[in-house]
Amino acid sequence: MKGKSKMKITRIETIWLDEQPNTTWVRIHTDEGLIGLGETYYVPRAISAVVHDVFANLLLGCDPFDIEKHWQNMFSTVNFFGFAGSETRAISAVDVALWDIVGQYTGQPIYNLLGGRCRESIRIYNTCAGHGTYQDYQTWRDGHAGELAEDLLKSGIKAMKIWPFDQFGTSLGGPVGQRAGAEAVGPVTHYLSKENLKKGISYVEDIRNSVGDKMEIAIEGHARWNLPEATKIARALEPYDIMWLEEIIPADNIESYARLKADTTIPLCVSERLFTRFGFRQVVEANAADIIMPDMAWTGGLTETRKICSLADTYYLP
Repeated sequence: MKGKSKMKITRIETIWLDEQPNTTWVRIHTDEGLIGLGETYYVPRAISAVVHDVFANLLLGCDPFDIEKHWQNMFSTVNFFGFAGSETRAISAVDVALWDIVGQYTGQPIYNLLGGRCRESIRIYNTCAGHGTYQDYQTWRDGHAGELAEDLLKSGIKAMKIWPFDQFGTSLGGPVGQRAGAEAVGPVTHYLSKENLKKGISYVEDIRNSVGDKMEIAIEGHARWNLPEATKIARALEPYDIMWLEEIIPADNIESYARLKADTTIPLCVSERLFTRFGFRQVVEANAADIIMPDMAWTGGLTETRKICSLADTYYLP
């Protein structure tokens, strides 16, 4: 393995494409010809502005190996005016790009640089969305969740995630509310009828009727529900052995999550919407989740996600 380099960061690019309009890629160029690639999601123009107007002055001419130093400098700078949001997403993309450079230079996979692998394989699940010819979302929404589960099992995938209750949430309305995927975004909803609760459960029933317990099922909530309705959903799902219930209420009131956790047997998964270890500290200290789920592309990159994982591990949480 090569030792520490003397290379310098010479240029930073931000890229977004019409095909993936909410994704921002960050490319960090060095004087030795290596280019690190990182990415994040949502508001690409805002993220690009943070990268070029704020972070470039902290990074250009510096050694890409000094990842922890760069993270602290970026975070301290944006924390002056509030770090959560586009600022932390921008840190995430830059951080991953820096790790990519170090991996390329040393010729090592990143897991070796973090201390080596701790398992030979890892389970995966299918988020049943869609892209190109793979339109999983439309398949299960059209009433074929069981068929989709059968197809996934044939591919060796034994866990799937769907969001059957979003369609009953309060709509944003107007042109924005008509966009693809808009059901996942909107005001917190305060009422779910018995009819719609039954309809949401029917997708889960279809999977169980088709493949039994061979498929694990996770339910995504996109933070669309208030506490009473989330409790109603959780209790209705309990007979179906759900793998986890994810972000069924907003993560900005951790006490409410702790109350929900006490009222259901389904493991609660919290939360891709939280930023940095400081947001997750409140969750674990309040005993408000069974599963900690940071999004590396949002919460501060690989550097910060590793710290969040250590925090969760301290409390024996996955």
